[in-house]
Amino acid sequence: MDDKAVATPPVAPVTAPSRRVARLQALLTSHDLGVLGVLLALVAFLSLRSDSFLSNQNLANVARNFSWLAVVALGQSMVMIVGGIDLSVGATLALAGLIAAHCMQIGLPVPLATLAGLGVGMAIGWVNGATVARIRLPAFIVTLATMSIVRGIAYGLTSGWTVTGMPEEFLALGQRSVGLGSCSVPLPFVLALAMALLVHLLLSETVLGRYIYALSRGERALRASGVNVVRLKELVYTLCGLLAAMGGLMMTARLGVAAPSAGLGNEVDVVAAVVIGGTSMFGGVGSTLGVLLGAALTQVLYNGLVLMGFSGHWQSVAIGAMILGAVLLDYWRRRR
Repeated sequence: MDDKAVATPPVAPVTAPSRRVARLQALLTSHDLGVLGVLLALVAFLSLRSDSFLSNQNLANVARNFSWLAVVALGQSMVMIVGGIDLSVGATLALAGLIAAHCMQIGLPVPLATLAGLGVGMAIGWVNGATVARIRLPAFIVTLATMSIVRGIAYGLTSGWTVTGMPEEFLALGQRSVGLGSCSVPLPFVLALAMALLVHLLLSETVLGRYIYALSRGERALRASGVNVVRLKELVYTLCGLLAAMGGLMMTARLGVAAPSAGLGNEVDVVAAVVIGGTSMFGGVGSTLGVLLGAALTQVLYNGLVLMGFSGHWQSVAIGAMILGAVLLDYWRRRR
């Protein structure tokens, strides 16, 4: 039998441009491209319908509202990736802002007051995670109860009154702008993008991120491989509480007042941003870029409806329809 050399096609070397294209394809999913297309179409439509939409003041307001929503939605997305949900983010947002404002009112330095607000958010998130992971109660019920408890604490501590008189150093967190070339960008917008980058690196470049994505589909496999699933869930919910508190501080600094009613009903907006951005309600799927696009689409839609004279009731209708459409699309993709 004659030995014949088998000709094999040459393997093309992986060049730097091809690696960049592969990374871009991994970052931009088909869903992200779809949301981006809808966002750009909406921006184009509103710019034609309203002369004030593209004004510097209106765009700055949209960017500031986007910032706190995006930060809170980043935490919510991690919880939903592990197959849970946190309905207490709005109440956590309010209580963290109140605690920080009260600490500044009694004379604590801004950094310590800020840490106090963030610590409250982390504590609430840990309680949620510990109850869900250790007692194994449904996340919906646990966080619904926590939402009521935390909101009641916020009203009880203030008797329904707002807290004002915060120093300029803190208010700059939500009101200052930073210069980038010939234009200025709101500082909260820059902070939101920085937090998104950190969350993206956590989820895509670390072992912890791979565990988070695997938790909703292979909890038994993770336990068998030695991963402490209970602590992992506690960590995810704690991070969600931390980011909710950070969003609350940004909102408080922007408004210049801390109110027990802050974030009331914003749980829907947060879930809308996450679901519209492509994070699955069934867990295991989600991206940081998708969350940012979902938050941007939500805020641009709100702003556009206001500019065109629609009442807040129609805003709720629009957001509810978008949530339902995103969930149905996710269900259809899974059925395929």
